[in-house]
Amino acid sequence: MGSLVCVGTGLQLAGQISVMSRSYIEHADIVFSLLPDGFSQHWIQQINPNVINLQQFYAQNTEVKNRRDTYVEMVAAILEAVRAGKKTVCALYGHPGVFACVSHLAIRQAKAEGFSAKMEPGISAEACLWADLGIDPGNSGHQSFEASQFMFFNHVPDPTTHLLLWQIAIAGEHTLTQFHTTTDRLQILVEQLSQWYPMDHQVVVYEAANLPIQAPRVDYLLLSELPKAHLSPISTLLIPPAKKLEYNYAILAKLGIGPENLG
Repeated sequence: MGSLVCVGTGLQLAGQISVMSRSYIEHADIVFSLLPDGFSQHWIQQINPNVINLQQFYAQNTEVKNRRDTYVEMVAAILEAVRAGKKTVCALYGHPGVFACVSHLAIRQAKAEGFSAKMEPGISAEACLWADLGIDPGNSGHQSFEASQFMFFNHVPDPTTHLLLWQIAIAGEHTLTQFHTTTDRLQILVEQLSQWYPMDHQVVVYEAANLPIQAPRVDYLLLSELPKAHLSPISTLLIPPAKKLEYNYAILAKLGIGPENLG
């Protein structure tokens, strides 16, 4: 029987992959990879030479292709190997289950067909963000949304917590054929956010480092300046709290706790 394990390689080349995930790659019959650069691809091929790069399924050159079609083709290739009785590994950049629908789709399909399929966690961009910015999200809590989803649906952020907007470089892009947004769409996002945050509120454009020799990108700017910011496919927008936490006096009274006892 074939099997499938989806693993995460972390954000930084070689250094952030778990011992277990690396072992799965080493002992796989075939490895499907979706990694950010040629260095990472070369590294994984040194561990296991039987690697198929899933990047080939994205639109090439001037081709226009819906990303849903790309993901369907990726899953089909992975499942073909599983059905052929191979110990199959899908190695994905960062965490294999965070903004990575291919792993979820492939695991769901493999299980539906009776194959063993599971996921091993990896270090995500969010984990790197908290470390690089020196923030403990437990102090005030945090909310996390894909940027376009935040725009398309009636999400209501809590301005007393940290707000993360992922894939900010394609905010408002709905065709699934483009990898960039426009100044006008970002301006619409800023206007939407101004319901909860002042225009002069300081936000952060963050990008985790891919290589040990790189430094993370941490650019501070005003919310009003976001439409003109340089964004890349790995850019994340962090909006720090704009208000202080407010006590829930009714609950505190039921608990017999005074605000002065909370530190």
